[in-house]
Amino acid sequence: MMSKNVIEITGTVEEALPNAMFRVNLDNGKLILAHVSGKIRVHYIKIVPGDSVTVEMSPYDLTKGRITKRLTGKNNT
Repeated sequence: MMSKNVIEITGTVEEALPNAMFRVNLDNGKLILAHVSGKIRVHYIKIVPGDSVTVEMSPYDLTKGRITKRLTGKNNT
């Protein structure tokens, strides 16, 4: 069961790191380390630097997060 204490925020992928990790610049200016959620991995959704993403973060550790959605828009097709 999913925890209800998650913070969802949008950001932009700055750098792709090994092991499906990404450095994400959040809309509030913070830089965090994020990994890809299981559904994105299963459906082979590619995430590259410059993509806008939605990130879930735990209120206990605000330096790490999970990418839950790749947002489509003007820059992402």
